[in-house]
Amino acid sequence: MNEERDHVIWHVRCRPDTAPDGHRRVLDLLGDFTPVVQPLPPLAALAQLRGAGRLFGAAPERLAVRFRIQAMAKYGIDTHIGVAGTWATAATASAHVGRSGVLHLPDDRAAGQFLAPLPVRALHGIGPAQAAALERYGLYTVGALAAMEETVVCRILGGKAGRTLRDARGIDPRTITAHRMPQSTSAFHAYSRDVYDPVLVRAGLLDLVVTLAERIRRREQIARKVTLSVRLADGSTVDRTRALPQPSAHTEDLRSATFRTLDSMAFQRARIRRITLTAEDLRPADEGPGTQISLDSARENRLCLEPVLDRINQRYGRRLAGPAGAYRQAS
Repeated sequence: MNEERDHVIWHVRCRPDTAPDGHRRVLDLLGDFTPVVQPLPPLAALAQLRGAGRLFGAAPERLAVRFRIQAMAKYGIDTHIGVAGTWATAATASAHVGRSGVLHLPDDRAAGQFLAPLPVRALHGIGPAQAAALERYGLYTVGALAAMEETVVCRILGGKAGRTLRDARGIDPRTITAHRMPQSTSAFHAYSRDVYDPVLVRAGLLDLVVTLAERIRRREQIARKVTLSVRLADGSTVDRTRALPQPSAHTEDLRSATFRTLDSMAFQRARIRRITLTAEDLRPADEGPGTQISLDSARENRLCLEPVLDRINQRYGRRLAGPAGAYRQAS
């Protein structure tokens, strides 16, 4: 069907052991094939390739194979891709690609033949409780579900059964919405014993600030917010988010925002077990405010020193050079 070929949907799955950075690289690579990419955190994505086959001169399946090869060659990331005319069918197919890594269902007939023998639990969008309810009525396969009258399934599952049945027949009305996944990166420090010494807490926190600042500078990104999460000795967790005055990747800016966040928590002698710092709402560095003229010569000197420290640490190890206060850790 021409309409199917003009509305090809990829559901791309990364391997479960893929790092968050790897998922971000897969999303970036998908952007080279189509502008309509919808991230599905933590490790999947949807892409609509309307007309991409004609643009690249390749059939949908061969284009998906090309994408897999590029992801593996550039980043060492293995992906599984389901190619179909609907979201639900493509997502189900990507979980059953076999050794080839790509499963293409070019039309309704192929989709029906693929879906019919699958157990209902394998259908994307059906939860374990729904699957168990269907199985109690003898509906063990997707084919049996698709053949059942919608009113009967509604009595079994309730109000969402109509959508479930449409998905089973490969009729999925959902559209793909292109947007960028809000990016973040985090680091944590777990103390070997509960601590309440503010010097030790700030030392651990400063170490996390240095870690995140170096990381996002290496990625050529800037952060708009920081979130501090503190786990106390009783197991409770206190979270607080603070926006930076302006997006930045400078250690000094992240440190200032982070320490103000800690101060706002107003801990007295609370015993702290673990601290986690997250740099949030990351953006490419070229979307930032650019270099600002400052009359603070001491700050300018510190900022000029940052790339030098980054190069030293990247070559010889991160802990070789950095703030002295970050080395006073709890034993």
